Amino acid sequence: MKPISAPWLESPAVQHVCKLLEAGGYRALFVGGCVRNTLLGFPVSDHDLSTDAPPKAVIALMHDAGLKVIPTGIEHGTVTVIVDDEPFEITTFRLDVATDGRRAVVHFSTNVVDDAHRRDFTMNAIYCDRHGEIFDPLDGLADLNARRLRFVGTAVKRVREDYLRILRFFRFSAWYADPEQGMDPEALDACSGQSDGLRQISAERIGAEMRKLLSAPEPSQAVSVMQTTGVLPTILPGADVTALPIVVHIEQQLGRSADPVLRLAALGGEDVANRLRLSRKDARKLERISDAARSGMSAREMGYRLGAADGPAAVILYSALMGVSVSPKAMEDAARGAKAEFPVRAKDLMPDHAGPEIGTAMKAMERRWIESSFQLSRAELLSESSQ
Repeated sequence: MKPISAPWLESPAVQHVCKLLEAGGYRALFVGGCVRNTLLGFPVSDHDLSTDAPPKAVIALMHDAGLKVIPTGIEHGTVTVIVDDEPFEITTFRLDVATDGRRAVVHFSTNVVDDAHRRDFTMNAIYCDRHGEIFDPLDGLADLNARRLRFVGTAVKRVREDYLRILRFFRFSAWYADPEQGMDPEALDACSGQSDGLRQISAERIGAEMRKLLSAPEPSQAVSVMQTTGVLPTILPGADVTALPIVVHIEQQLGRSADPVLRLAALGGEDVANRLRLSRKDARKLERISDAARSGMSAREMGYRLGAADGPAAVILYSALMGVSVSPKAMEDAARGAKAEFPVRAKDLMPDHAGPEIGTAMKAMERRWIESSFQLSRAELLSESSQ
């Protein structure tokens, strides 16, 4: 295969860090997402390097060059090097000697093939040097070109090493696999048979994977298979995939970006925010749009109550739960509601009203104002209130 080319490979920072390793007599090979995504023509965000240099040698070489080095995971052979404000994770070739489903005890190696055999999927075990020359010890390129997701070696063994790989399998299926081919039967058997192992994984790790999965352009098939294999009920009891493809379809129709929190709301389930350790912001959004979609309020009120971002999301969720596509008018109403500002203030009701009466009167006026499609003026509302 001819060498790959990409702007990131030509950057001075990339070339500099690789040359430093090579000058020390070591190999410098990029691996994982940066290679995979370059080959697929997808955006590249991280530049992970593998090397036969021991961690101490990596640190010494980088320090001698005046670079900042952070021992981010040095017990597993990983250090982060900052070059021109750009982080590079550099990890020594390694092999697993003991695993418990969550973490591994590793030995460092000088053989890149050892490193390849400990990776999760064949498409993530493709390497390239700074010249773009490909090294493909496990025939991952053939799988990548076929958009075929396979575990390295025996699927059950890979899953038992780290049960989070079950969710990674579905996430990578959604992002990179050809849905027309169906999923690898051996992988599905492993994920289904070992799904109880996910109970050992922290909620933070599970939540991060689910967010990445639900950010895929079309995750519905992957999540549907998660449901039928028992994986989804294990991590989100009570979740149901029925409304998810409708949400995805509506987002695509409207030209909206994938919204993982909205898609999560479509799945539902028990104690979702806690089970996935959502951030406060995401937990609040999940609660707001879920409650609004099930409240019976109009689209215009959803926009008014929830604002320009969450109001339309609640309208989409409501439509999906009803099993229908969203109407253009509903989205227009939500957008108009998000811009509307209630014209009456509490001081406008004084001195005719006082104490709790003010709150009661304000709520009644606000209700009439919303029902009028925000048309009633301040004077009209106050006039009606005084009658």
